[in-house]
Amino acid sequence: MAFTPLHDRVLVRRLEGEEKTAGGLIIPESAKEKPAEGEIIAVGEGLRKENGDLIPMAVKVGDKVLFGKWNGTEVTLNGEELLMMKESDIFGIL
Repeated sequence: MAFTPLHDRVLVRRLEGEEKTAGGLIIPESAKEKPAEGEIIAVGEGLRKENGDLIPMAVKVGDKVLFGKWNGTEVTLNGEELLMMKESDIFGIL
């Protein structure tokens, strides 16, 4: 992808939610919750301290991450719906 987020922002592709419940019932599209897991597609270089030193990012492209359901801003790049969020919105790496 020819897109690089700025500073401490990351671009995330949501991982698809479950199609069935544990009991085998199929969940209709209208009842599915937005998944809170995703894969990092692109990362910025990180934040800079006041003295100019770079604080490196803790995540890298390809990492599977967990984030809040309502975190991030939905963006469309090359026809694909992705999420743009700050690194601090990510709870952890799976």
